[in-house]
Amino acid sequence: MSDALAKDQPIVRLSHISKTYQQGKVQVHAVNDVSLDITQGDFAALCGPSGSGKTSLLNLIGGLDVPDAGSVWIDNVNLATLSHAKLAEVRKNRIGFVFQAYNLIPVMTAYENAAFVLDLQDIDEAEKYQRVMQVLKDVGLEGLEQRRPDEMSGGQQQRVAIARAIVTRPAIVLADEPTANVDSETAKSLLNMMAALNEQQGITFLFSTHDQHVMDKAKRIIQVHDGKIADDERK
Repeated sequence: MSDALAKDQPIVRLSHISKTYQQGKVQVHAVNDVSLDITQGDFAALCGPSGSGKTSLLNLIGGLDVPDAGSVWIDNVNLATLSHAKLAEVRKNRIGFVFQAYNLIPVMTAYENAAFVLDLQDIDEAEKYQRVMQVLKDVGLEGLEQRRPDEMSGGQQQRVAIARAIVTRPAIVLADEPTANVDSETAKSLLNMMAALNEQQGITFLFSTHDQHVMDKAKRIIQVHDGKIADDERK
């Protein structure tokens, strides 16, 4: 799988994907015949009210769930054609995840949390050290490498989560409500930092959000309603 795509080749391509969940006796059509491309350098937000389908879409793109119909392509590879092991490789190497609840390992330092996926990739110690120290500097955590999550603020913990997501140099970072558990000033700071990573390093971000701060900062707004794309606008 190539690290570099042709300039006009989308990183993510969704082709007529649908996903239905059973909640008790009720079927919920979380995603309904969605087709969508995400291209290199996008700083895009999936927006919509709770239950609109935006998180379900993000989970399908990230290979955390499987569509009932249609196909999901990452780096020009159809995820449906991959074994469980190959799909895990794509998630590990080509997709960075940032979760609302941070999902840091409590007994690990900021450095160790950021290095966790590199350990899974068997990156040698010298390169790992260089990459982790640089990415922690990039997200504003220089000097805090040895702090554990319980010694950090919510905003600092989310910066560690972002560092962990980008240190592998993924094709795309998927961020599910990344500002939900921080105050508005911290949210603005996190968004400014991610926007700088997008501008300066070309990192592609796709957010799932209903936070106006994220919508204001995004360069592309994809409105999701009742499992469908209602609007897709570039600023």
